[in-house]
Amino acid sequence: MNWMYLISGTLTLLLLVYLVYALFWPEKLA
Repeated sequence: MNWMYLISGTLTLLLLVYLVYALFWPEKLA
């Protein structure tokens, strides 16, 4: 597996998780 693909995929997944938390559970990020 290409390491660039792995890193970009991991960053995208983390960003999606952060956006979901920010939209649905903003009090958990405070």
